Amino acid sequence: MLYRFPTFIKAPIVVVSLALNLAFTGSMITVMGILKLLPIGPWQRMCTSVSHVFYTLFIYLNWGIIRLTNNPDLQIRYSKPVSSKSWNLVISNHQSWLDIMVLMQVLGRDLPPPKFFLKKELIWVPFIGIASWALDMPFISRYSHSFLKKNPHLKGKDIENTRRSCAKFRKIPTTIVNFVEGTRLTTQKHHSQRSPYRHLLKPKAGGIAFTLAAMGDQFENLLDVTIQYPEIDRDQPAFARLLQGKLSAVNVHVQANPIDSNLIGNYFEDKQFRVAFQQQLNERWQQKDQRLDEMTQPSAKQI
Repeated sequence: MLYRFPTFIKAPIVVVSLALNLAFTGSMITVMGILKLLPIGPWQRMCTSVSHVFYTLFIYLNWGIIRLTNNPDLQIRYSKPVSSKSWNLVISNHQSWLDIMVLMQVLGRDLPPPKFFLKKELIWVPFIGIASWALDMPFISRYSHSFLKKNPHLKGKDIENTRRSCAKFRKIPTTIVNFVEGTRLTTQKHHSQRSPYRHLLKPKAGGIAFTLAAMGDQFENLLDVTIQYPEIDRDQPAFARLLQGKLSAVNVHVQANPIDSNLIGNYFEDKQFRVAFQQQLNERWQQKDQRLDEMTQPSAKQI
């Protein structure tokens, strides 16, 4: 297997293989997205279905490349079974660009393939923008407080637009991912935030509160995912280890809970709800920090 080859051979193979996979599957999904513009309902549904076939292929090929060049031991533990035909909101810690590939592989096998909220500007990114649109990933416009002060007539429009773009998910089981910390963990960021957690940055409540306000009644489960790379220091990027063919282990814990109606409310206007929401999220992050302390090599489902 290639993972036994020296790094100077593996690194270009990993880079080229991942790039070719993105270019091929992204191009095919983009083509289906263009064909989807024909305003005929059954035709559009067929194009969406074919796009998801290529998305699933993208996920499997990515992990196949990783297995071929790194052979990592991927350990997964679910707190309880989750239906493959369910609607799920995922929150996760964020340590590396590799987290996205890991989440795609972990969630895509047992649940509806994960989707991500994207800024509307990303629609013009080659292989990603139109492909994401073809996959019905929601593009959102978030209005800042300063913008709303100047344009009060747009208050609530961002949430309403997100609800409208996600309306199609009511008939199709969906998994939406939210990186609550908003950025990847590094020692510098950890210190600058004065984070109270050993292994995590402070969670940002606004994004997940926005998602719940827009789609909360559609979700069945809140999946709290904890990702750990046990042999990698926080300042040694896991993606760099992947490119070197030295990624040896990944641990993933999935805590599944039903969506609590107390989590759905007007976060930006209701101060009492905002304080309660932040407190619940901080408590959850404290539990995640303790879980990362405990995670070594749990006996779990291996892929």
